[in-house]
Amino acid sequence: GGLKIGKEFFTAHGPAGVRKIVPEGMPFFLDLKFHDIPNTVAGAVRAACALGPTMLNVHAAGGRAMMTAARDAAAESAAHPWGLAVTVLTSLDAGDLADIGVRGAPEEQVLRLATLAQKAGLDGVVCSAQEISALRGECGSDFKLVVPGIRPQGSATGDQKRTMTPIEAVQRGADVLVIGRPITGAPDPAAAAQAIVAELADVAA
Repeated sequence: GGLKIGKEFFTAHGPAGVRKIVPEGMPFFLDLKFHDIPNTVAGAVRAACALGPTMLNVHAAGGRAMMTAARDAAAESAAHPWGLAVTVLTSLDAGDLADIGVRGAPEEQVLRLATLAQKAGLDGVVCSAQEISALRGECGSDFKLVVPGIRPQGSATGDQKRTMTPIEAVQRGADVLVIGRPITGAPDPAAAAQAIVAELADVAA
């Protein structure tokens, strides 16, 4: 396991906050979803890599040149993080995509963007668990799939529309699960995290 550090924390506390809360050697996902022109994203990735993240991400919708620039910038660092592309946010469904001019089902757009990310040389994508099987068929077993929108049985989905339980996501072939509010919003976050770990350990056994 490890930590995911997102925009809320980073905006409030910045790099100093990251250094304060991440123990040396702990894996962490710097989830800042960069999306800008290639030069700007490359500079942001270089700055982010100075913190030593295990994973960081950009929006695939920024295009192939932007993703390639992010890949090259990450390769310069000693951290060598996984470079990931965000495909379609798990809060979006087909209706939301139509509103922004994207036709077709979310899975079609996810596959389109994931293929582009792979061509750009990134290590993997951020996707919903519902697209795992299709992505494995399209991008192969070595392409990393980092899966948010994970909701243990009985958890509220909130603003997430394409969700799945931890066990289902692992069984489908997710490499990393991102589990936020079911833990952070629980009365006892540590107990909630431990319960999910125990559940997944039973599957692995």
